[in-house]
Amino acid sequence: MTGGGRLASLLTAGEFCVTGEIVPPRGGDGTVVTNHARALVGSIDAANVTDNPTATAHMSPAAAAAFVARAGLEPTLQLTVRDRNRLAFTSELLGGWALGARTVLCLSGDPISLGDHPDAQTVQDLDVLEAVRLAGRLRDEGLTLAGGEIADPPRYLIGVADMPLADPYDPARLEQKLDAGADVIWTQIAYDLEALSSWADVVRARGVFERAKVLIGIVPLRTAKGARFMAEKLPGVRVPSGTITALEEAGDDAADIGLRLTIDVVEGLRAIDGVSGVHLMGMGHDDAVRAVVEVAGLFPRPTGALIP
Repeated sequence: MTGGGRLASLLTAGEFCVTGEIVPPRGGDGTVVTNHARALVGSIDAANVTDNPTATAHMSPAAAAAFVARAGLEPTLQLTVRDRNRLAFTSELLGGWALGARTVLCLSGDPISLGDHPDAQTVQDLDVLEAVRLAGRLRDEGLTLAGGEIADPPRYLIGVADMPLADPYDPARLEQKLDAGADVIWTQIAYDLEALSSWADVVRARGVFERAKVLIGIVPLRTAKGARFMAEKLPGVRVPSGTITALEEAGDDAADIGLRLTIDVVEGLRAIDGVSGVHLMGMGHDDAVRAVVEVAGLFPRPTGALIP
């Protein structure tokens, strides 16, 4: 595995990694990011810093990544092609590295129609495959897409997203991302272990696990309402009906039952050959992330200094 920082080192060493997520604020106060990062230090190995999620305006991910790094947590820089041409994408890659990001996650971005500026013009000068190639060319050749030389080029671990439980699922799209140069895959939220195991069988046979590390997305379960929302509204997310029923029947104990169910999923993921870790998205509940890590036997996390 080429480039990257501490997360890359842990993945290369075969550790079962834990990443989390930090959403920059809709404001200019960096202490919000700092406090969020500090709450996750010691529980996760790196934090994905989101880029205008749901197509709404937030603090820039590169700026937020700087606060995450200063708090002692390695940031992963999310960058969408929705909002940037190749010039801006290159600038963000250079700036993000300078501010402490060591992994980049290249994304298409949520549809602009979902956000607070539905009349904004999307850019999409690059598609995700081209963005991955750009990050790889900077790292491996020290060149921009225009062929310009870069001093001290960023050496990112390059990530992409996948939706393993989409129906229908076409593994060829994921393979295109790997062909473009991706090193690590973050998946959409997945609770259905049986379906996920079947997906793993498909991509394993195609050599995906040999070419890239895979981190499975999970949101700690708290309520039946939240579980139903994910199942009904988020593309590619399946929540087993038995899980929703258990949360409904739990009543006031739903959060405790949800924690147990989430831990069961994490333990099941560890048994799937080829899965390299879990991506825990707390959605504002950092205590739930910490609890999952601790009770699932993933604490303490491997120690080590951030790699400059």
